[in-house]
Amino acid sequence: MRRLVAGCVVFWFVSGTAFGDLSAVKAEPNLQKRSKKALENAEVVLARAKDEYRSNEFDKSRAALEEVAVSVDLAYDSLKQTGKTPAKSPGQFKYAETKTRTLLRQLEDFRHEMDTTDHALLDKVKAAVQKVHDELLLGILERKK
Repeated sequence: MRRLVAGCVVFWFVSGTAFGDLSAVKAEPNLQKRSKKALENAEVVLARAKDEYRSNEFDKSRAALEEVAVSVDLAYDSLKQTGKTPAKSPGQFKYAETKTRTLLRQLEDFRHEMDTTDHALLDKVKAAVQKVHDELLLGILERKK
């Protein structure tokens, strides 16, 4: 229990600095640009998570991994808010699908580098990215009506 409380305190402290870049992304008024920036942020933050993990900064790495999931969700939500359908206007949706596919590969590669005791959080993030990727792909492949 003590470890959990300490982990939460560290997470809140670290996430205050880690989410600084994401707040700038959220301020983007153009929803398509916001989506693209959020996906780019996810890539940058994933690279940072890997570096921090290799440097034994596990709490910072966890916070960065959680920011990856938040960034991907923001990207998908922004695309949905445009009101466009992926089947009729696939451009931005295909870009997001490709980026999330790349993120999934990078997450899987990162998983192989990690100790097995650290897989739980990564698997949670990977599942969130996979869900968004699947929804994007289904939307693109959906039959035009």
